[in-house]
Amino acid sequence: MTGDLANLESTIQGVEAAGVTTLHVDILDGRFSPSMPIGLETAKRIREVTSMTLDAHVMSTDNDYFVQEMLSIGMDSVTFHFESTRHVDRLLRVIRRSGAKAGIALNPATPLNVLDWVLPEVDKVCLMLINPGYATDASEAQVPYALKKITALRALLDTTGSEAVLQVDGRVSLESVPGLVAAGARDLVLGSTSLFRKGATLAENKRLLDLAVREGLDRAVRVAA
Repeated sequence: MTGDLANLESTIQGVEAAGVTTLHVDILDGRFSPSMPIGLETAKRIREVTSMTLDAHVMSTDNDYFVQEMLSIGMDSVTFHFESTRHVDRLLRVIRRSGAKAGIALNPATPLNVLDWVLPEVDKVCLMLINPGYATDASEAQVPYALKKITALRALLDTTGSEAVLQVDGRVSLESVPGLVAAGARDLVLGSTSLFRKGATLAENKRLLDLAVREGLDRAVRVAA
């Protein structure tokens, strides 16, 4: 999650005022990914100060613990990483039985075939376009095969009849949004290169993002035709 951590409530209010309806909350343990932006108490406070839909993204080596904590806090959807989960299908069922949406995140190099047997239990697939935990590293660019992987996942979801949402996370910039959407992404995790882009207000960036999404959808229609 991008924002002023010293004035988090103000940031949330600003995002909500700009017309954003979902807040993506990153929960990292410092081991699965080399970062730890917020802790559990901060996540609880976020739930207390907003009625926005909260989308938790757990990046941890102990997913059972952190997923349960997210459910206890009241997150509306919880996504965990395939790479660090021993019993993937069971954890998906735990999340869904709680009433929350269940998501699986895949690191850039993780192949899509890991979804073959669990896709019916998945409400969201989050494709990482950079390696998780390295967002503050300017040298960490979006992987060159990002669009190919999104296109492949879009085809998989369509051919299997899955209603899972295709989410993308990592260097989702204003410039890259049209291509990501045209390839099949429908849920964009926005950060410092898009919604929080410097030199413009949240409302201005949101307006430009809406235009970029529309351009991507138009491209997709033209390709389909």
